[in-house]
Amino acid sequence: MRGAFLYLIFAVSLGLGLSQPTVAEEIVAQFNQTRVSITTNFEGSQIVVYGAIKRESPAPKNKKNHVIITLEGPSSTVVVRRKDRVMGIWANNAELGFEQAPSFYAIMSTAPLAKVIDEATDRLYHITIPRAIRASTRNRDAEQTTEFTDALIRVRTSEGNYVQSEYGLRLLQDTLFQGKIDLPANITEGAYRVRIFITRDGQVIDSQFREIDVRRVGLERWFFNLAHEQPLIYGILALFLAIFFGWGASTLFRYIRP
Repeated sequence: MRGAFLYLIFAVSLGLGLSQPTVAEEIVAQFNQTRVSITTNFEGSQIVVYGAIKRESPAPKNKKNHVIITLEGPSSTVVVRRKDRVMGIWANNAELGFEQAPSFYAIMSTAPLAKVIDEATDRLYHITIPRAIRASTRNRDAEQTTEFTDALIRVRTSEGNYVQSEYGLRLLQDTLFQGKIDLPANITEGAYRVRIFITRDGQVIDSQFREIDVRRVGLERWFFNLAHEQPLIYGILALFLAIFFGWGASTLFRYIRP
């Protein structure tokens, strides 16, 4: 009798599980390069991300998947100041510090972000640009924080360091995707984090994190290390080279002048 009762419970549990199947989906992605070298003639680079959504069973009907890709550069503390006219003089009147402001941030999606993720998901994963910037908001109200955040985003967007491209990703047959991210010439050296998200109904169903290494190489690397590790020697060397090339140019023009 007890065995029959346990069998009944197992059968009911199995039936409930079969009536509500779970669909396992995961990201399979590759990049055209995982290392970017900054040389003396570096003019920028491009990261191409391509991949597919791997499924163990068909996706739910009438449910559309979306893909988001973010590329985040090294973060640092940034202070944004606002200038106001005080007694006829423009002066710094207010400021706000950002504890973790990415030096570079690009985001691509297969549709407008408002349709791809909900607010709770954005708070959890820090996907959008404002969420990726962590502000030190002590003694600041929400309106003032938003004002300074918008100012930082506006400045870095004009410099090409913050990029948002809705519909920048192509999703073919709800499976294959591809996107391109342009890196400007003034990028910061360091580890760049790539995040890929699959979303449905505004929520993340799978994600993948990777890294791209951005480093100075060759003569550019040597001068950079010298300037940061031996600033006195770097300054003396720069002064010597300026004097040498100035003298050389002056001597050359003296000989070629009729």
